[in-house]
Amino acid sequence: MPSSNEYKRQIMNDLAGGDTDSLDNSSGTPTNEYENFDDFAQRSSREERRSLFGRAFHPDRIPSNQMEPELQKAISQIKPNERDDVARDFFKHLKSRGLSDRDLEKQLGLSTHHASRMSADDVSKLTAFAYHNHPDIFQDVLADQPAMLKFLSNPMVGAALGAVAAKWLGRR
Repeated sequence: MPSSNEYKRQIMNDLAGGDTDSLDNSSGTPTNEYENFDDFAQRSSREERRSLFGRAFHPDRIPSNQMEPELQKAISQIKPNERDDVARDFFKHLKSRGLSDRDLEKQLGLSTHHASRMSADDVSKLTAFAYHNHPDIFQDVLADQPAMLKFLSNPMVGAALGAVAAKWLGRR
């Protein structure tokens, strides 16, 4: 496993070299034809997002102590209805692993187990829990709810997003 500095250096080398692995979406249009992140989030397939985010967002690549503050900031900036959707998705996926919403409420110190009543802090705790303990669930929810990505800013996270962007925007 590469160190954080090695990973960041590789991302920057990939970006500098124009590493633009191309994926095809279901319509056959190359992914590098997206105009911007919002366009990518709306038109890309869940599989495209899952594949790209799965490589970029994992505790082995971005340590929890760097990712968690970014997640908290991002969740506080997304729209309340999007935050509800994020919480609902996490609860749904975690339930499939035998973790009930009520158990998670107690374990994580959430103010409620009702997604529609959760604060940004509650959703942040739930998101950080999934990132650290169930990265595959985190990546699935991120693929389904990509809105929070545009609010991440940590340089390490930015490098990961840069690698993702290079793959779907290409060199223009």
